[in-house]
Amino acid sequence: MKYEIVIGLEIHIQAKTKSKMFCRCDAKYFNAAPNSHVCPVCLGLPGALPVPNKKAIEQCIRLSLALGCNINMFSKFDRKNYFYPDLPKAYQISQYDLPFGYEGNVNIDLSGSREKQIRITRVHMEEDTGKSIHSETKTLLDFNKSGVPLVEVVTEPDFSDVKEVLSFAKRLKQIVKYIGVSDADMEKGQMRFELNMSLRKTGETSLPKYKVEVKNIGSISVLEKVITYEYNRQQEILEKGEIPVQETRGLRDLSGVTYSQRVKEEANDYRYFPEPDIPPIIYTEKEIQELRQTLGELPSEKKARYINDYGVDAALAETLTATKAKAEWFEKAIEGVEDKEVIVAVGKWFVGEVVALMKASKSKLSQLKIQPKQLVALVQLLKSSKISAPSAKQVVVAMFESGIDPETYIRENGLEMVNDESAIQAVVEKVVASNPKVVADMQKNPNAYKFLIGQAMKELQGKANPQQVDKLILARLTSGSN
Repeated sequence: MKYEIVIGLEIHIQAKTKSKMFCRCDAKYFNAAPNSHVCPVCLGLPGALPVPNKKAIEQCIRLSLALGCNINMFSKFDRKNYFYPDLPKAYQISQYDLPFGYEGNVNIDLSGSREKQIRITRVHMEEDTGKSIHSETKTLLDFNKSGVPLVEVVTEPDFSDVKEVLSFAKRLKQIVKYIGVSDADMEKGQMRFELNMSLRKTGETSLPKYKVEVKNIGSISVLEKVITYEYNRQQEILEKGEIPVQETRGLRDLSGVTYSQRVKEEANDYRYFPEPDIPPIIYTEKEIQELRQTLGELPSEKKARYINDYGVDAALAETLTATKAKAEWFEKAIEGVEDKEVIVAVGKWFVGEVVALMKASKSKLSQLKIQPKQLVALVQLLKSSKISAPSAKQVVVAMFESGIDPETYIRENGLEMVNDESAIQAVVEKVVASNPKVVADMQKNPNAYKFLIGQAMKELQGKANPQQVDKLILARLTSGSN
C-alpha cells in the first residue's frame, strides 16, 4: 500500500526585541548564567503583573502582513493552562480566538519552475517557556528564556511532500530575517518547528482520523529526518491495520528518532480564557498601514523584479535574493548600470567566483574587500575584450585578497588583452608551422585544428580573444599556403 504524508507546521520565532514580552528583563539570554535574566513577572511570582511589549506586538503584525494575513484590529491575550516544570505560572500567556494575523499564504518554489501556495491559518503572539535540563537523577530549571516574546506561525495541513516542507521552512526563515522580525538563529533556539503529521492512502483527499505532533525541532535538517522517521513508523502501524495513536512525541537526538511524551491535547484541554490582567489590543487602519510600509521589498517581490527588469534567470535571481545583505551588495554594484548583459554578468560573477572565495576562506559578506563597483568595472573590461576570462578570474582573486582596483592590477601585471591582429597572426604562423601533423590530421578530423587554438592561446598567455584566434587559424589553414 502506498501512502502520502499530510503535514501542518507550527513555527515558533523569537521576536527581535531588547526586553521580554511582559517585563523589562533583557531578552538576550543566550549563554548567560542560569536564572540571571529574571524578575517576579517572568518567574510567575504572586502579585506580579504583565505589561505587553509594544515592539514585540508590532513584530508579530509585521510578519502577519509579510505573510499576506488579515489583521484583527481588535485582539486580546489569553491564558493557556497546563502544568510543566518550566512554566512557572502553570499557564502561558498566548492568543486563542483573536490572533493578530489570520488567513494568509506563502508561495513556495517546486521543481520545474512550479509554485505551490501554502495557507497560513494564524500568526499570534505568546511568551516562551523556561528551559528544563534533565539528568538521570534530577531536573534543573533555567528561567532566562521564560517570557521571551514568541511569534507563532500556524499553517494549514497543505504539505504532501517533504520537499515542500523544507522549501516553506527556508522561505519563512528568509522572510523573517529580511524584515528584521528575528535573527532566526536556529542554533540559539530562535526558530523552532513543531510538526503535525499523518499518512493517508495515495489518492485520498480527506484528512486522516489522527495526527501526531513532534515538538521542539531545532533545525531544518532535523525536520527532514523527523519526517522520514515518522513516515516509516506510521506506515508500519497502518499496514498492520491499526491507527497510530494521536499523541505528542519528542526527539531523542538529532537523528530524528521520536518517542511518545503524552496523549495529544485538544484546545479545550488548555481551558483558554481571556487574560484578565491585559486589556484588549486595538489598532487602527492607519497604524497597520504604517507598519506595512516598514516591511520594504520582500524576497519574492525582489526576485520577480530581478527577473522582469534585469533579465536575470529564476535560479540566479533566487541566489541573489537569498539574503537581504547579498541583494543589497548586488544592487549597490548595478546602480546606474543600464546594460542588462553587464547586470546579469555581475550577478553571475558575484554568486559564482566571489561567493566561492568567501566560502573557501569562511569569510562574511561584511568582510568582503571587493567593492561593488569594482566588480562592475571588471565585468565591463571583460565585455570590451580588454581582458580575457582566465585573467579576469586571476584579478578577482587579487581583488578579494587586497581590494585592489582591477585596472591597476591588470596594468601592473600585464594582463591586457592582445588585440593587435598582426601580433596574433605571427603566433598563428608559428603554431601552424610547428604542428604539421595536426594540419595533416584535419583531412580525417576537421576538429583537429582546435589543438592549434590551445597552443596559440598558450603562446599568448591567455591574453587574446579565443574567437579571434579561432578565426585567424581557420583563415590560415584554408588559405592554401602551408
